[in-house]
Amino acid sequence: MRGVSFELERGRTLGIVGESGSGKSVTSLAVMRLLQKPSGVIEGGEVFLEGRDLAALTPDAMASVRGNRIGMIFQEPMTALNPVHTVRSQLCESYELHCPEMTEADRAAAALHMLKEVGIPDPEKRLDEYPHQLSGGMRQRVMIAIALACKPDILIADEPTTALDVTIQAQILKLIKRLQKSHGMAVIFITHDLGVIAELCDEVAVMYAGQIVERAPARELYGAPKHPYTKGLLASIPRLDSVRKSMLPTIEGMVPDFLSLPEGCAFQNRCSLAADVCKTAPELEDAGAGRLTRCVRWKELA
Repeated sequence: MRGVSFELERGRTLGIVGESGSGKSVTSLAVMRLLQKPSGVIEGGEVFLEGRDLAALTPDAMASVRGNRIGMIFQEPMTALNPVHTVRSQLCESYELHCPEMTEADRAAAALHMLKEVGIPDPEKRLDEYPHQLSGGMRQRVMIAIALACKPDILIADEPTTALDVTIQAQILKLIKRLQKSHGMAVIFITHDLGVIAELCDEVAVMYAGQIVERAPARELYGAPKHPYTKGLLASIPRLDSVRKSMLPTIEGMVPDFLSLPEGCAFQNRCSLAADVCKTAPELEDAGAGRLTRCVRWKELA
């Protein structure tokens, strides 16, 4: 990540969107201090939760925050869930870590309640099953139940609908919205699916090459993007009014290697507006109405 900064209020949803390799998941793992060493290291910066800097906490203190104050739904439930432990065991682990005053009977009752809360059918039976015995949608619901077990203040959802069919995706999104409303938590929703962002999020942060290149309220971002990369992403979405069997627009090229970033704007090699002025690294600029963009030529976007 390179200078990523954002704020999130209670009850609000921030969507983080971008191509694979843009830094979305790394951002969430850095917040949770779960980057795998030595490949991932936090070299500086601050992460404040109600005035408390999570980046400065001891490992034990940070462990008490994970699951308790911040819950996380990981990208792939089949690998995130432990294949040799039952659903009951994995749900109860959160209560053992963060609610030591609970008895074994209390933990079992709470685990059953969470499975009912996330809409898993026949929850009494599912508690004693293993991940491989569940469908993809049910595994994802178990992940949500684990993330919300201790009623966290913030939920980080990293691609929670990836590899699910559209019907199950819609159910998962509806579930997250319902639980957010009932628990009053803030949500950081990470995805490459702009349709999901439009459905769920109040604000959107668009990431490219480890930086936030645009941030705006969701409705305004879709109506008039202020960065060429955002405009390219939106143009690639199929539309009902598109000519049948026509080719979708694409953004040529790939996200640059972080070890060999171009001088100045990281997007210039793929941008139709690129000019000499783009050789100087742009800062996030106020684009009006609470919007930010990392493009010096944003006013020229049609």
